[in-house]
Amino acid sequence: MLRSTAMVLLRGWNATASMTAAGIPSKSSLLQTARGYPRGVRKRKPEIDSHFDDLPPTILMKRYAKVPVIDKVDDVVKRMLSLEMASQKEKLKIKKEQLAEKVRRSPNDCCSLEVQIAYLTARIRTLQEHLQRHPKDKENRRKMMMVIDRRNLLLKALRNREYDVFVNTCKQLNIEYTFPPLYCRRATRRWLVKKDLCRR
Repeated sequence: MLRSTAMVLLRGWNATASMTAAGIPSKSSLLQTARGYPRGVRKRKPEIDSHFDDLPPTILMKRYAKVPVIDKVDDVVKRMLSLEMASQKEKLKIKKEQLAEKVRRSPNDCCSLEVQIAYLTARIRTLQEHLQRHPKDKENRRKMMMVIDRRNLLLKALRNREYDVFVNTCKQLNIEYTFPPLYCRRATRRWLVKKDLCRR
C-alpha cells in the first residue's frame, strides 16, 4: 500500500520536474489542463448604469461654457474641454446644475431648500454608484449616510413650510420620501460617542 502510494507520488514529481525543465511553469494553464484540473471561471461584473449617462459628451465643462471666445476655438480643443475628457467632479457639477434647474424658483436662486436638496441628491447618487463598484469602502458609506441625513432634514423642513413645493420637488427629483419613525431611541452616551466617531 505504502509502496504504491510512493510510486504514484514519484511519477507525479517526475512529470512536474520534466515539465519545469522543458520551460513550462508548474502552475501554467497547459499543465492544469493536462492534469485534468477544472479551470477557474472569472465572474463577469455586472455593468452599473450611471446617472451621468444622460449627459451628452459634447457639453463643455462648467468653467469653459461662458467663455466668449469658445465658439472660435478648434474642434480638437473643444473636444478636450468637453465632458468626454472631463473628470467625475466636473460631471457632478453639471449634473447638480441640471437637477437644480428643475426645481429652481428664479434664475438666481441658489440657496433655497429645493436647490440644496437637488445638490445633495446628485451627490448621493454619485456615492451610491461608487459603493456599488466598491462595496467595502466604509468611509464613503459613512459620508453617504451623513448626506442622506442632511437631505432628510431639509425635506422635513420643506414639508412643514410649503407642502406643495415639497411634493413637486420629490416628483421632479424622483425622491421617495419615507416618514421618520414615531419612536426615536433615547440618546445614550455610547450612541453619541459612536455618532461622533462617524462624523470624524
